[in-house]
Amino acid sequence: MTDLTIGSQTVSRRSVLVTGGVAAAFLALSGTASDVSANEPRVFTGIVSGVGAGGYDVVAYFEGGSPTKGDANITASHDGATWRFASEENRDRFVSNPARYAPQYGGYCAWAAAEGYTAKGDPRHWKVVDGKLYLNFNRRIQRRWERDIPGNITRADANWPGILSGG
Repeated sequence: MTDLTIGSQTVSRRSVLVTGGVAAAFLALSGTASDVSANEPRVFTGIVSGVGAGGYDVVAYFEGGSPTKGDANITASHDGATWRFASEENRDRFVSNPARYAPQYGGYCAWAAAEGYTAKGDPRHWKVVDGKLYLNFNRRIQRRWERDIPGNITRADANWPGILSGG
């Protein structure tokens, strides 16, 4: 399928067809797009190359209740990404149970996943729901996601991980 330009952003025609006009408008406004026909990595590492959650300590969301930047010297590898932690204790917690702490949908935006495509997840726009960490693209998108958290999680769960390969 050929690509399509929306504003200054190039997206695949398939991503526009799959997600419709709402997603096209979101992509045009946000300045980011993922070609859902391309194979996306399981973990979003676009904020800090190769690093999950933009270098924030994912355990800190659960233990401290806030985004905390991780230390580049305290890391663990999981699911093809490097994860940073504010303490060795947090790193050890993550290593013992990464599924408990890693953000849902690989750290991609939870609202975008519910809509059937990928967009960056920003670790500053987060929420822990039923013991799981969700990231969103920005505050505006997070507010949209929060309007129907259970429904958005159900739709994102149904879409994930198929949207990584366009399936």
